[in-house]
Amino acid sequence: MGKVDEVARLSQTELDRELPLLCRTPLEWAECAMRDPLALLNDHAYLEKKAATNALELLNRWPEPGCPDEWTSTLAGIASDEALHLNAVVRILVDRDGRLTRTHRNDYANRLRSHVRKGQGTDELVDRLLISALIELRSCERFDLLAKYCRGRDDVLYRFYQSLRASELGHYRVFLHLAAMAARGSIVEARWREMLEFEAAAMAAQSPGPRIHSGWAGLVA
Repeated sequence: MGKVDEVARLSQTELDRELPLLCRTPLEWAECAMRDPLALLNDHAYLEKKAATNALELLNRWPEPGCPDEWTSTLAGIASDEALHLNAVVRILVDRDGRLTRTHRNDYANRLRSHVRKGQGTDELVDRLLISALIELRSCERFDLLAKYCRGRDDVLYRFYQSLRASELGHYRVFLHLAAMAARGSIVEARWREMLEFEAAAMAAQSPGPRIHSGWAGLVA
């Protein structure tokens, strides 16, 4: 059984236990984000595009002289998955008379990437892998909430977000595994705890809106 198939079998309780996020998104976020579904789909498309590019960029980041056999095949597989997701999002967007904007900005991801220890060899690689894991983790949580909101309202989006929930959780696990290949477990675990705190702060700084990684300040009394 593949990782995505395994994740798809998780119950809601098991999924909730799997997500170590320090702050959890309320369901009200999904209602707010879905007020402009075309803008949300546009944002989502750029998220998948960046995820595919990120996986490809990591392909040759392993320090010389060589990398483990599974490194390139795993990252190439993630890039392929993300490209398929991008194609699926764009199809839904176009079917609903939407279109991709020419420019896009993701303040959430930019805040996380500001913590990368650039130019520091293995430390930089570990940080990039852990940030990739964080983004997949938060995306998994958001797709789960969107699926819940769309159930009974929009069957196409409900099925789509349900499938993405499983995929993002699988990718989160894979990026953590790759980080553990790049450095000692104790080093990765300590940095992961720091990254979870960085992520919570980055999320708290986000404003609400039709974005996969938007905030929810003011949405809940």
